[in-house]
Amino acid sequence: MDVWQIAHVVARVVFSAFFVMSGVNHFTRTKQTAEYAKGVGNVPAASLAVLGTGVLLLAGGLSILLGYHPRIGALLLVIFLVPTAIVMHPYWKVADPMQKAGEMAQFWKNIALSGAALFIAADPNWPWPVSIGNLL
Repeated sequence: MDVWQIAHVVARVVFSAFFVMSGVNHFTRTKQTAEYAKGVGNVPAASLAVLGTGVLLLAGGLSILLGYHPRIGALLLVIFLVPTAIVMHPYWKVADPMQKAGEMAQFWKNIALSGAALFIAADPNWPWPVSIGNLL
């Protein structure tokens, strides 16, 4: 394995770890996350939404980590990230400058991560090195 293949594997681990950990939190902290979603985004059926988005996060993150259908996994992450940015972090509605700055950072973090996920979905170099996709 050359240095770029190693970098590719490290990048997959780092990128996907964020989503896997977030997905686990959606399942282990469902009540707290649902209360936050209700309070901030006025999300209907917040507990169900938290569990559903937990599935998107786990499936997408594990898919990229393992290299098993990573294009689908990346699109699952985009399906989570873009609506979450808009619903949960509408910085344009916030008057307080400090809170607005925090919401803006979270909004653009989600948008930037969705861009990275789209980049993964468009990767023509499939199958990836060191992935389950190579074994199947």
